[in-house]
Amino acid sequence: MLINKTINHSDLIGAVASGLCVVHCIATPFLFIVHTCQVTGCCAAGPAWWNYLDYFFIAVTFFAVHWSSRNTSKSWIKYGLYSSWLILSLLVINEKMAYVPLSELWKYSVAFILIGLHLYNRKYCNCADNECCAVPAYS
Repeated sequence: MLINKTINHSDLIGAVASGLCVVHCIATPFLFIVHTCQVTGCCAAGPAWWNYLDYFFIAVTFFAVHWSSRNTSKSWIKYGLYSSWLILSLLVINEKMAYVPLSELWKYSVAFILIGLHLYNRKYCNCADNECCAVPAYS
């Protein structure tokens, strides 16, 4: 019952999770610079649990992408969702591991594309019946 509702609302969950990811990424520098510098006078890194939220958002958005792509009526949405999720995941991992210095705008842009694809899919691409979907929709 909860799983069925989650599957049916995967685009909304994906859009919200991607949006929260963007808010998390934007807020992180401001929250920890202000707090750390105020308390210790030294700008050290934030707590580990805050840094692990990136991976939590990646996991939630993966499942939202997976269920949305299984229940879409347009194949290009499926490829767009998976591509944008993969690029976003690689950008987050790159940021954590510091492989290539990239602007934060790359990550934000891809996250907004993922949000847009979820919202577009929610409005225009849901299956009216089980024949258009890759896997029958759950009811």
